[in-house]
Amino acid sequence: MPAPVHHASLWRNRDFNVFWLGQALSVLGGSISLLALPLLVLDATRSLVQMGLITVISGVGAITTGLFAGYVVDRTDRRRLMITCDLVRALLLGAVPFIWLAGPRIWVLYVLTALVTALKTLFDVAYVTAVPNLVRAEDLIAANGRMTAAFAFGTLCGPAAAGFIAAAVGPDWALGVDGATFLVSAVSLRWVTFGRQGAGGSPAGEPGASGAGRLREVFAEGFRFLWAHSLLRPLTVLLTLLTFVTMGATDLLVFRIQDDLGLGAATVGYVIAVSGLGVVGAAFAAAPLRRTFGFGACWLGSTALIGVSVAGTGVSRSLPVIAVLAAVFMFGLTLGAVCSLTLRQEVTPDPLLGRVTSAFWTVHNASGPVGAAALTVLAARHGVPVVSVAAGVFCLAIVGAGLLTPLRGSRAGGAAARDAARGALSGPRRSSRR
Repeated sequence: MPAPVHHASLWRNRDFNVFWLGQALSVLGGSISLLALPLLVLDATRSLVQMGLITVISGVGAITTGLFAGYVVDRTDRRRLMITCDLVRALLLGAVPFIWLAGPRIWVLYVLTALVTALKTLFDVAYVTAVPNLVRAEDLIAANGRMTAAFAFGTLCGPAAAGFIAAAVGPDWALGVDGATFLVSAVSLRWVTFGRQGAGGSPAGEPGASGAGRLREVFAEGFRFLWAHSLLRPLTVLLTLLTFVTMGATDLLVFRIQDDLGLGAATVGYVIAVSGLGVVGAAFAAAPLRRTFGFGACWLGSTALIGVSVAGTGVSRSLPVIAVLAAVFMFGLTLGAVCSLTLRQEVTPDPLLGRVTSAFWTVHNASGPVGAAALTVLAARHGVPVVSVAAGVFCLAIVGAGLLTPLRGSRAGGAAARDAARGALSGPRRSSRR
């Protein structure tokens, strides 16, 4: 076990600040692609189902990669892995506008989506494990808040930039801009030193084994930790149900504005940019809200906000109301994500964090492609309003189910979380000996 690394306070922590600024620009590019990719598909096909298929492929790619992402992250140099993921994504996305010069190639977008999603999953798992090794434990919630604020910056500015770029030169060039931001991210990571680079050889406590059997085992190791933990178990189940609704929500919003209301790509960009205000608010509110109300109240409350906003977005014909509800949606989504992320980082031992993160994302994201496909197909047949209301009611039902679990009164963190972690960790160890 490596010796603990003592970091400076958050604002004087050079490694964290370089990491934070580099990821802020990378997220800006990712937010451009978030809008540019569905616009590119919609421009070429005019099909909501085809646009939904891109989302499905993205979800399937994340699930498939999640089966081994934690294994890779816990065994390799995490910084080098993230740099490699950034460089390959830069190459793939940068090639799109040049391929599009010969005319639309939808199959290229399908392949690109699968590859970029796999690289993103690897990068994101490594990113989650990196933050606790860049900051002190007492700075963790604040660090996650600042990382989320970087995401808010991208969410606020990226879609507006994507709308302008798409209107001026086409959404294909917007994807090319995203590729350039990944180059900057890769360069910034070369200036960051993590407290722990990864196990390098066999993960801690797992000598000598390799191959497909070991790959299945290390995924199961992370899942067993999740299932043995009194808070992570119901959180994983409920978030799996919530992801069924939220993964396709952006597609419904884009289709609602551009086709149902007959507005242009720039308007879609403005609305999604306004929704970034919700991310900004949640980034700064997450720490005080969690300290005041506890983990359970914050997470269940965020899910209720998501349900109300999804239903309202689908039935309103007022663009300002839709924009406000989109901001409420992003506030709820971000608040829940920050609280969930910090809880996993607090209660999971570092040698297991990659596998636990990978298992958590893989399990709860498994419902996303199914939900995105179902929502877009049903919306094409019955209309966005009916499907949005049904999705909102489904979210409120998740809140009701959560009130019947230990999440209801959970404040998490502190001694209780550490005790639960020790109990959960003893479970995987007993299982691995059987």
